Amino acid sequence: MDLHLTADRPTPEERAAVDRELDDNIQPPRHKLLPVLHAVQARIGHISPGAINHVAARMDIAPAEIFGVASFYGLFSLAPQPRVVAHVCNDIVCLTHGAATVCKEIEKTDWPPGVAWKLSPCLGLCERAPAALITSAGGTPLERTLAPATAEAVRAATEFEKNEAKPWNAAASVPQAGQPQLRLLHRIGKADPESLEDYRSLGGFQALKKAVELGPEDVIREVIASRLLGRGGAAFPTGKKWEAVLKRWRPGATHYVVCNADESEPGTFKDRVIMEGDPFAVIEGITIAAFATHSSYGYVYIRGEYPLAAARMQRAIELSRAEGLLGKSFDIEIRRGAGAYICGEETALFNSIEGYRGEPRNKPPFPAEAGLFRRPTVVNNVETLINVPLIILEGGAAYARIGTEQSAGYRLFCLCGHIARPGVYEIPFGVTLGEMIQLAGGVGGNGRLQAVLLGGAAGTFVSPSELETPLTFEGTRAVGATLGSGVIMPIDDSVDLKQILLRIASFFREESCGQCVPCRAGVVRQEEALERLIHNQPLGSTAEEIRTLREMGQAMRDASICGLGQTASSAIESALNRWSLFS
Repeated sequence: MDLHLTADRPTPEERAAVDRELDDNIQPPRHKLLPVLHAVQARIGHISPGAINHVAARMDIAPAEIFGVASFYGLFSLAPQPRVVAHVCNDIVCLTHGAATVCKEIEKTDWPPGVAWKLSPCLGLCERAPAALITSAGGTPLERTLAPATAEAVRAATEFEKNEAKPWNAAASVPQAGQPQLRLLHRIGKADPESLEDYRSLGGFQALKKAVELGPEDVIREVIASRLLGRGGAAFPTGKKWEAVLKRWRPGATHYVVCNADESEPGTFKDRVIMEGDPFAVIEGITIAAFATHSSYGYVYIRGEYPLAAARMQRAIELSRAEGLLGKSFDIEIRRGAGAYICGEETALFNSIEGYRGEPRNKPPFPAEAGLFRRPTVVNNVETLINVPLIILEGGAAYARIGTEQSAGYRLFCLCGHIARPGVYEIPFGVTLGEMIQLAGGVGGNGRLQAVLLGGAAGTFVSPSELETPLTFEGTRAVGATLGSGVIMPIDDSVDLKQILLRIASFFREESCGQCVPCRAGVVRQEEALERLIHNQPLGSTAEEIRTLREMGQAMRDASICGLGQTASSAIESALNRWSLFS
């Protein structure tokens, strides 16, 4: 059957990019599709019909289906564009640090031929906002992050040939000074993240050795005893998740471990800091999870906007493999995302790895029963996994004594926005929100606190009167808030909070996968309603418009397939509950 829908044929350059990625595989597996599309984009700068046709012929996938996958991801371009592109963030953290002014100055910039710029959602460089990511396609593709970004700096960063040929221009962030004794982050800034010897000299892989001595069942018992809850936002008990996968193991069965490193929640950057600064810790946590659940293969799904994190993780995997720590009974592969917030949802992530659009699946079945490739799968995020070695070394009961009864252990928080010392902070559960802000130097900007956004765009706003709220699952729940992904974003009173709400609404409209009607329609109508309220053009009275806005939010919570639709109105409704913004 002729798979070609048009007469377009690949150029030699496109053919070489595809064939290099697929090697000599006569029938490449479907899950190679995303890396192949990355290879074409990195070589050419966009994905042409000719390239799609060649991929279709090589992989026996209909061109229309490949087009559907490629068009799903924001970092892929299906239209010709210059080979050098500057992606400039205009999300909520960068907006509080002058991104709108930077973008206006960039619009006036005289760009040379072969260079373009475009607006981008959050790039995960929030501690150094405003931020930009510059990509250069070609035989030697390059990526460079830039933060803080100015129009002049962005313009200069696009001139790769005049700059040092590194794929990034900023060192990994390190934990801020003045924190209490660090347990999870203690190696960052002290050990070379590309040295296995440094990692071992500071206790690395001792937990894996002990785990092997304990055996899978005892490892899981320790993790259950620790009361470790997932740090990605859902807060599901980690040990119970592992136990469910282990119970399904039979000789000859295939189980998977997936590390969800697609942290795309605006204001969140802790997983990036860990992967850049302590990648072997992530590998050790994944390997312990694999041992405990009889998993034979693992994936680390890293968001496409994290070039340094991806490179550091790849280097750590290669060094671990060379030392025999990987590659025998268990191995790990990096899979880079391509700009889709929804892929942070675990089943959307599975679909993305498998070579499909990153659309969530209905549950049940749950990942422990039918996850990646429909096999039992453990999926945890980066922060969750780096807690595991500590639990194994010190014991689950000792770990459970840290924090509170319902929130055990340590938690990482991303302090950004109007804060004196932005960065990643590690604390035992139980510190109050006000204490956390003071630990980071206090409110920045003009010093007059208007609001704090907890948990990112999918989180909730709290008022200055709620700074005594304990940073625990139960403490935030008591005030109608959430810890979410660990974002703490103070906003001073120079900011128009209504514009922040509108940007949040715009973010969810852009990032909805469109699979289910409540979310697909709800996020559009939510943004439209906010636009009308801001411009004093409600369809009825202001009270009626706000009531309709709340009803749409309830419909999305009740009927959306996944957490995107279920939380798309959370921050907006929390602001409406606390302030009379449209009276």
